[in-house]
Amino acid sequence: MKIRSIHVYSHDGQRRDLNFKVDGLNVITGRSSTGKSALSEIIEYCMGRSSFNVPEGIIRDKVAWFSVIYQFDREQVLIAKPTPYSGGASCSTAMIRRGIKLQVPAFDELMVNTDDDGVVELLSRLLGIPENRTQVAVEHSRNSFEANIKHTLYYLFQKQGLVANKDQLFYRQSEQYQPQTIRDTLPILLGVSSSNRYELESRLRIAQRDLRISNKKLEKANDLVDSSHEQVLSLYSEAKAVGIIRSSFVSSNIDDIIEAFRSALNWIPEIVPGDDSSRISILEEELVQLRQDRRNIQARTDAAQIFAKRAGGYENEAAEQINRLTSIKALPRNSDSGDWQWPFSEQNLALESPIAVVLLAELESLDKELQVAIGQRPKLEAYLTELRVKVDEIVSLIQLKESELCAAIAANEVIAQMGSRNNAAARVVGRISLFLETLLPNEDIAKLEAENRRLNNKVKQLEEEIGADDSNERLDSILNSISTQVSQYIKKFNAEFAPYPARFNLSQLTIIFDRPERPVPMSRTGGGENHLAYHLSALLAMHVFAAQNNCPIPRFMLIDQPTQVYFPSEQVYKDADGSVLNTERDADLNAVRRLFELLLKFTQEDVPGFQLIITEHANLREQWFQDSLVEEPWTKPPALVPADWRDM
Repeated sequence: MKIRSIHVYSHDGQRRDLNFKVDGLNVITGRSSTGKSALSEIIEYCMGRSSFNVPEGIIRDKVAWFSVIYQFDREQVLIAKPTPYSGGASCSTAMIRRGIKLQVPAFDELMVNTDDDGVVELLSRLLGIPENRTQVAVEHSRNSFEANIKHTLYYLFQKQGLVANKDQLFYRQSEQYQPQTIRDTLPILLGVSSSNRYELESRLRIAQRDLRISNKKLEKANDLVDSSHEQVLSLYSEAKAVGIIRSSFVSSNIDDIIEAFRSALNWIPEIVPGDDSSRISILEEELVQLRQDRRNIQARTDAAQIFAKRAGGYENEAAEQINRLTSIKALPRNSDSGDWQWPFSEQNLALESPIAVVLLAELESLDKELQVAIGQRPKLEAYLTELRVKVDEIVSLIQLKESELCAAIAANEVIAQMGSRNNAAARVVGRISLFLETLLPNEDIAKLEAENRRLNNKVKQLEEEIGADDSNERLDSILNSISTQVSQYIKKFNAEFAPYPARFNLSQLTIIFDRPERPVPMSRTGGGENHLAYHLSALLAMHVFAAQNNCPIPRFMLIDQPTQVYFPSEQVYKDADGSVLNTERDADLNAVRRLFELLLKFTQEDVPGFQLIITEHANLREQWFQDSLVEEPWTKPPALVPADWRDM
């Protein structure tokens, strides 16, 4: 893709044509403020950029339409765009015309038939930019996008303020987001990612997306199966409770229960008996009586236990008294008569004495009473045991009646809440029906699993086809090749740091010189002549690689006022006015000549047929330079826009 010609139209239909040689060096020189620097803005405007950056003044005021004819291998494409209405800052409407050899349209033939998106799409396709997508890591916030012809502009223009800038290498590099865009798109334009690889990666992204959707569907289906098992058991309990599944049916198999559910859908309401209010009253009365009986028996038990406790005390007391009275028999005997002798009494006072008789009689009575008390103890224990058994029986009956009462109350509450047992059963039948309608059949799950396996295999197959990602290694190799060429051009320019290897650094978008002691970036070098050499070396080296490897980058470059660095001052440079005499008088003539000779050789030998457009104030008398002039040096007139054109 090259520039065949540029055309501007006045508001009254006049036209100014500027024709270029599509191969080789094109030089436009002349006075300042004649429109030379606006050429790059016009070309960019007609390549699909909506922003209108043509400087304010004559061009904006006098030109109604701009058009550029682009030369491709097999056809020409004319892009025409109107000046933004009422001094606007942008315009996105355009006209496209295509042909083998186009005729420049008349003013009345200009009409809008497309927009900038259509222009970008057409030029990108004709240039050969493959279908692509920038690679953006998942953790980054920026979006992936498609590289197009707009992303080649960085390497096509070196404008007046850029061509010797030590901090900025590429066009628009200083604008927000543009450096990252250059880093993202340059590898694509240099052929790091082939169209076949992009197609495979695109198919892989689609397959991975389909697999994620399939995984979610399968996961949801499995979750439904798991939750349905819990729901089955819950509905199963409810169905048995309301009687729509017979109580004799017992199974833990989910399929059997679901089959029972289907049978339950045929449930027919039955006659509902009355509520259990009378039953509740009877149970409550029975509970009152049972609790009274339990209290009575408990009272008898307590009395018997008190009696047993007192009887035991009596036995202990009687036994103690018996032991005391029995001690009488232990009195000493009279040594003469052999009879018992009471202590401290007259002799021969034996057991037949009145006192002894009374004491022995008391001893006998206590012994008889003690025997009677001991004889009653087994009967008392048997009585207490009988009372305890009756209490336990009454407690069991109370618990049973309380359970029956709770069940009756609960049943009545359900009946009251649902209106009737039939309503409760009908509600459960409805829930069963809804459950069966939403139940996912096993064959549907099997289909989801089969589809998931198919997508898994497809993703693995595409990943194997793509293979290991070697894009970083390929990019490093390309940048090394370009860097080698940069070093060679810097030596040809005889610039500072030429003895050291130069390296194009994509991450920093600059040239770095690898000195033994430390690397030196372009920003830390001095001299406008050196900066110009570094800029042109980088751009020329990149275009050499692009041409040799058929990369989709246009085969032209426009350089605005490169020789300004060879003049004593900017004003002296402007005063050259395209004059050979002024150039020879004020410029470093050898440096100017060396620059143009190198550029001419580039279009003839390094990249044969490459188109270089140079806008200048300098002029050389050498014939090869004069042959490169597009027109006579621009003064006022001639200039890009004739002075006699009327304003809008």
